[in-house]
Amino acid sequence: MSCRLADEAAELHQSSTFTPPSNLFASLSSAMSVSLPRMHRGQSQMTSSAAAAPPDLLLSNSSLLAGGAAALPKDSFANALTKNIMAMLVWLAISVISVSMVQTFLQHRVFYENPRYIMFISMVVNDALQLSLVTALYVVSYIFRKVPVPVCCPLVMTAVFTTRSTPLILAGMAVERFVSICFPLHYSQTCTVPRTLLLISIILILTAAPPVTDLLITTLTEPPTFFQSAIFCDHSQLFRHSSVYYKNCVFDGLYLSFVVLTLLYTYCRIMLTARAASAGLASVNRARNTVLLHGVQLMLCMLAFVVPSLQAALISLFPLLSLEIRYVFFLLVYIIPRFLSPVIYGCRDELFRKYWIRNVSCRRHRVVGVRPTCLKASR
Repeated sequence: MSCRLADEAAELHQSSTFTPPSNLFASLSSAMSVSLPRMHRGQSQMTSSAAAAPPDLLLSNSSLLAGGAAALPKDSFANALTKNIMAMLVWLAISVISVSMVQTFLQHRVFYENPRYIMFISMVVNDALQLSLVTALYVVSYIFRKVPVPVCCPLVMTAVFTTRSTPLILAGMAVERFVSICFPLHYSQTCTVPRTLLLISIILILTAAPPVTDLLITTLTEPPTFFQSAIFCDHSQLFRHSSVYYKNCVFDGLYLSFVVLTLLYTYCRIMLTARAASAGLASVNRARNTVLLHGVQLMLCMLAFVVPSLQAALISLFPLLSLEIRYVFFLLVYIIPRFLSPVIYGCRDELFRKYWIRNVSCRRHRVVGVRPTCLKASR
């Protein structure tokens, strides 16, 4: 849930290309906003890099340091091409689904005047942007070994921004369901479109603050020549000062704790409301299940915290499968959740599903030339 998104995408392709072994572990990063120490060619360089890293990062990378970069296998051209094609196909499928959902949202007033659907579509757009970015990094890093700092900086900052936005959007969606079920008489006054847009603006400001401060710290601590150089595009190579790591640890701990507590509180309150309902209202049960799905989605987002240590442990046990392990974690943590969230939330809502299917069928009819039938069905 961090710039590890950008690091992991670049790392996988960097591992797939025929580059020197010193770059094979170039971006095994910690879960939030900072990468692990880089593998260097010389033992003395490895020691100095490890000494400069925070203690918890050394623990998650110790098994890799013991094995050495030379033991890591390389992908064949066929395997690398297959992984590229799979990543592009998944990106294309999710992009088509996301675009169709956004079109459905914009074409019907019942959606863009409802706070619930505004929050939902903001998550769809955020996830689509995040997936497009990580796929672009995945492909570009296969072609270019180093990227100019002015080009790398906006890519990494956008990756951090979109990754951190998802949990806060989930918290906002949970609060909206909580108000709808527990305070139905005050819902129309509390959850309005202007307030929803204000909440989204606050989320954008909060999630933009860490990468902006990272850039400010780097501007103050790095020489001017650094911004004219080319680097391997990941967070730790771009924002190298140690204060960036500790600052992001504090921020991530606070805001993720807030999101977890918000989801727990809203779920418990909705559960109590469901038990108090004499006949078990269907709307209450749906809201409870929705908040539960928010929790599952948050757990998928927080897998990025566990991935570095778990991935390092698996690679130490199965060194010959290291590239496959990295690719599987890349799909499980960063690709599949972005594929499931729009489909799950879009299909569960009966109203949105009806208009969404109608919109997709209309586009299909236009392709085969049945335009009048489509227009009649959309009225």
